[in-house]
Amino acid sequence: MLSMIGQCAETYVLPDTNVYDLGCSLGAATFAVQQNAPSDCRIHAVDSSAAMVTRLRRIVSEQSSEGAAVEVHKTDIREIAVRNASLVVLNLTLQFLPPEERDSFVHGVAAGILPGGAMLLSEKISFADAAENRLMTRLHHDFKRAHGYSHLEIAQKRTAIENRLVPETLETHIERLRRAGFSTICPWFQCFNFASVLAVK
Repeated sequence: MLSMIGQCAETYVLPDTNVYDLGCSLGAATFAVQQNAPSDCRIHAVDSSAAMVTRLRRIVSEQSSEGAAVEVHKTDIREIAVRNASLVVLNLTLQFLPPEERDSFVHGVAAGILPGGAMLLSEKISFADAAENRLMTRLHHDFKRAHGYSHLEIAQKRTAIENRLVPETLETHIERLRRAGFSTICPWFQCFNFASVLAVK
């Protein structure tokens, strides 16, 4: 998904526009954009975690001055006014907002994206069919174990996010993006119960 963020930056980010990485964590998506975007765009990296923002600001301050400027904001993503945006990245972020707030949030973000601009939305997804849901979850956990996670670590992670992360079906995300005014909506990636959608205004 990170490689696609860089590709989207190269394709969609225009000079003298804004890019928003909403829920930026330690800036993996931010830096993927920075490496592929015009140097005169401005990247807004937004996260509500003080620890994440402190570390990211340190990383940004240690960078060379080449490339697009990165502005780090410690705030709730719902408090950021998206303006003059050619690209917005929501990388595993929307799933942590209450479901009843997601439509209005996506509409507000879409309103700040320029015609021809894009949103890259990556999310953990659920499935309407319960058996499919169980299968994808089991395969994801098997994948984690194969890459060094213990049964305890997987169980602890699941418990930690159980009431905070509320996934939706891919179809729900696509319909929301359509209602928000995106004319082209392309699911481009799925691995187990994670998916990514490119939406263009």
